[in-house]
Amino acid sequence: MPEPLLVIACGALAREITELKNSQGWDHMHLACIDAWLHNRPEQIPDRLRSKIRKYKKDYAHIFVAYADCGTGGEIDKVLAAEGIERLPGAHCYEFFAGADRFAALAEAEPGTFYLTDFLAEHFERFVIKPLKLDSHPELRDTYFGNYRRLVFLSQTPNGRLLYAARDAAQQLELEFEHVHCGFGSLASSLKFQAER
Repeated sequence: MPEPLLVIACGALAREITELKNSQGWDHMHLACIDAWLHNRPEQIPDRLRSKIRKYKKDYAHIFVAYADCGTGGEIDKVLAAEGIERLPGAHCYEFFAGADRFAALAEAEPGTFYLTDFLAEHFERFVIKPLKLDSHPELRDTYFGNYRRLVFLSQTPNGRLLYAARDAAQQLELEFEHVHCGFGSLASSLKFQAER
């Protein structure tokens, strides 16, 4: 039996990590999540990660962090270097789901692109509309999204309800819609490497 592995993850990845863990039989993998709401306050993520790592480090010899940089400007990497812990590759979840090359091609084809994952499609009102007050002040749409041209839905699962929600999000933001099915990308390969090492 492999030694226990703790994955400290963004709450936005909990469903995907749980699905991978269960489908692969990684019973030794345990999950501790940090509130996905911190996507709107990335400067708070490094301290939260440090606290979680220190809380669990005495109980786990093997900890992995399921975050990319997530807008922290390298601050997550400073915490992880000090603690001797690895994380997912890339700047954000869009990159590790799509893959670096495909994401770069999407960004180059249209720099004015807003991206959604399954999680963000499902929680679009909670994480985009309400925090930006677009529900009560729709005139702010041009302030926030005036330089965007399209919305790309990077889906993890084939889910018609989420596809509909992503199309609706594009319509609300008055953006062209594109769907790119990615699956779990390097989230899957990174977790597999950690689980089987």
